[in-house]
Amino acid sequence: MKQILPILLLIVFCNCQPEETQIWVVTPYPNTVAAEPGGFDFKQGINFETSEPTLEGVVSFFQKKMVEVGASIDAESGKKIHLELAKGGEKSPEAYKLHINKSDIKLTASHPKGIFYGMMTLWQQLKLSGNKSVPCGVVEDAPRYAHRGFMLDESRHFFGKKKVKQLIDLMAALKLNTFHWHLTDSPGWRVEIKAYPKLTTIGGIGNHTNPEAPARFYTQEDIKEIVAFAAERQVEIIPEIDMPGHATAANRAYPEFSGGGNEKHPEFTFDPGKDATYQYLTTILEEVVGLFPSQYIHLGGDEVHFGNEKWKSNDSIQALMNRENLSSLVDVEHYFIRRMANELTQMDKKLAGWDEIVESDVSNQSSVVYWWRHDKEDQLQKSLDKGYPTVLCPRIPLYFDFVQHDSHENGRRWDGFGTLEDVYAYPESTHDFSDKETKLIKGIQGNLWTEKFDSDIWVDFMTFPRMVALAESAWTTKNNKNLERFRTNLLPFYEFLDSQDVGYFNSLQPELTPEPKP
Repeated sequence: MKQILPILLLIVFCNCQPEETQIWVVTPYPNTVAAEPGGFDFKQGINFETSEPTLEGVVSFFQKKMVEVGASIDAESGKKIHLELAKGGEKSPEAYKLHINKSDIKLTASHPKGIFYGMMTLWQQLKLSGNKSVPCGVVEDAPRYAHRGFMLDESRHFFGKKKVKQLIDLMAALKLNTFHWHLTDSPGWRVEIKAYPKLTTIGGIGNHTNPEAPARFYTQEDIKEIVAFAAERQVEIIPEIDMPGHATAANRAYPEFSGGGNEKHPEFTFDPGKDATYQYLTTILEEVVGLFPSQYIHLGGDEVHFGNEKWKSNDSIQALMNRENLSSLVDVEHYFIRRMANELTQMDKKLAGWDEIVESDVSNQSSVVYWWRHDKEDQLQKSLDKGYPTVLCPRIPLYFDFVQHDSHENGRRWDGFGTLEDVYAYPESTHDFSDKETKLIKGIQGNLWTEKFDSDIWVDFMTFPRMVALAESAWTTKNNKNLERFRTNLLPFYEFLDSQDVGYFNSLQPELTPEPKP
């Protein structure tokens, strides 16, 4: 998986260039760069300087990160990095401005998030360029999208705390800020709920490959640890607790709340006709809300029709339909979503859901839609027409369980698949949004579903380098994206992944990286 010679040539190029032509080797690429001769040298000790108490966490984090790239921290050094919070004037709390000269660096932002990302730009330049200095000049930068996400499905196969932390750390290096954690689905329930312990002791048994595999799940202490780890890296974790469908694992544990299923999808749904079901799910969500500070909780809401056949003969559901004047099972589904959305509102949280929730008429002020069905452009249009903030994550090209090269066999296809270049070209490759619609696009997200992937090796291979392309598409504005520059900067990023023991598909030389054995 190595691309040694081109990387060495690039590093030699970076190290040997005359002072006035140092280049930035950063992904995602900053949106405005004004270069000046020379560079700020990190070989000597550096001193962080700030009067802002709210920046203590960022300073502590990057003091450690800078040591990783060969810099030393010296409180007496005259080589200073000034960190300053400028009140107002920035469109995004993640925006930042760097003024770099040979003697000092001034980094300003309106929020600690912006300071974090400005420091990450400096760190990545040192890490990837091979230099011990960063170019002089001015960098003014802000993200294209507020939501820059990656989703990992751990219901189908479980990967564990070490892998999740590594992914979050890599996301932070790439300025991705949202980790969507798919924790419950039909194969397994992966989050401890103290009020209902059988959800993990029974519901956590099995995976997509082996229904008898020992129970695997995260304890609440595990989750608190991972949430704190992510927060230090400015990554928000949005948990997904799937309902009313994809409930088979939960229903194994507590069958009294099952709405049934069918032969292919047994016990697939919760029972929307029982008040006890709503009490049960609300109790679960109260514990989830206590673990995750995110303003959003993702309730899924997708593919309910896969296994709701028994709703037709369920007495409690038929009574609900009569009582609430619901004319179809789809109406029952939407009633359920609205009711659970109201429960989230009572907990001071907002609903996130797949694009099926568009028809449920939940509030567009307290909901966000994840558009995933690339073959249903009308569903995206409905979401925007109804005023829903919308995250773009269409199967093609942003489902990373689709193959990324024509020679690959282990992965999905659907009249095509998602190459690195396809991810980089999105969303402008397929969408031309009006100004009004653009304001509703909350961001973009890559999703890794894991039916076909049961090891860290496969998670890495399917995720990288597509996550790198996703990061630049999510951060760098359309007019500043440049595929050739991106490919050049990808070479040292491959070396960085090697240093982290992270596998990847080398899209620039596919023959060097054969597909892992299933």
